Amino acid sequence: MSNFISFFNSTGFANISWQNIVMVIVGFVFIYLAIKKEYEPLLLLPIGFGIIVGNIPIPEGALIGVYGKIGNVRSVFNILYFGVETGLYPALIFLGIGAMTDFSVIISNPKTILLGAAAQVGVFLTFIAAVLVGFEQPVAAAIGLIGGADGPTSIYIATRIVEARPYLAPISIAAYSYMALVPVIQPPIMRLLTTKEERLRRMPPPRAVSKKEKIIFPIVAFLISAYIAPAALPLVGLLFLGNLLKESGVTGRLAKTASTSMVDIFTIFIGLCVGASAQGTKFLRPESLKIFGLGVVAFGIATASGVLFAKFMNLFLKQKINPLIGAAGVSAVPDSARVVQMVGRSEDPDNHLLMHAMGPNVAGVIGTAIAAGIFLSKFM
Repeated sequence: MSNFISFFNSTGFANISWQNIVMVIVGFVFIYLAIKKEYEPLLLLPIGFGIIVGNIPIPEGALIGVYGKIGNVRSVFNILYFGVETGLYPALIFLGIGAMTDFSVIISNPKTILLGAAAQVGVFLTFIAAVLVGFEQPVAAAIGLIGGADGPTSIYIATRIVEARPYLAPISIAAYSYMALVPVIQPPIMRLLTTKEERLRRMPPPRAVSKKEKIIFPIVAFLISAYIAPAALPLVGLLFLGNLLKESGVTGRLAKTASTSMVDIFTIFIGLCVGASAQGTKFLRPESLKIFGLGVVAFGIATASGVLFAKFMNLFLKQKINPLIGAAGVSAVPDSARVVQMVGRSEDPDNHLLMHAMGPNVAGVIGTAIAAGIFLSKFM
């Protein structure tokens, strides 16, 4: 009998808590949204399953979970988690993003860079809001990055700033959740801030961009970005290296690997590890609810800022732009650009805004990385 009791006490049934049950349900919800609704399944499915994994009760002192480490001995999940807590996975994902990104629209229409910059208003206003509701400034900086709708950057800054590390799970899950909910959150804001006439506006096709321009751009853009925010060097460096691999024409195999197999592998790891770190006792706190609330505010402000700045630009432009494309300034690539296309075509099925929206969309990736670098230079 004593052997049975000893065995039972080592099982998850004996150690389960209500927090574990709640988080397992959250994990199931994420998986449901990924499979049934197809909301960013490549992100939400591994995160959802990771949440379930992380909330299996583990006996005290067992080397099993993401926090399983005694001296130099690590659990398997803790070894995988090493890539999250060091910022390795986010940086390598940026390499893959660069290899799959086409900067032609920015090169042909440089003013779209301003729309990507305008969307960063959401990042800095949310930083202020987070301070006002009681978070320390370093933590508020990491929370503000949720407004960029960029999961890897949010994770990177939360791991680099010591004070923000305890909040890594809610920050990263909030960022990825809002990335997945782009088609739900953005359209009402876009329609509220634009008139039917503005939504119907068509834009001429972007000009053709030469191969030489495509090769020069990542080098020059890297130098400018790195000098503005040296602390963002790992992100912008790998982003533009990936793009140069793609555009050079001589490293096709490397570009293909970076943009497919490599980015897929690290997306699995980062999703699983982020989910597994969301253990009920650590995650279900009032601060987590504040972070999720601030996150949706950040995302809404970023979307609104892009649209309103596009309307402001039109006051000075002879060739008016469709202000919907300003919503793509958040760096959820390419989802925000697709939402712009969807909203535009709901008014006019023959209005194709996707390529135009990709300009501010990829500019938002650069802008969010630079914003992270600015915060890191202050708080790291």
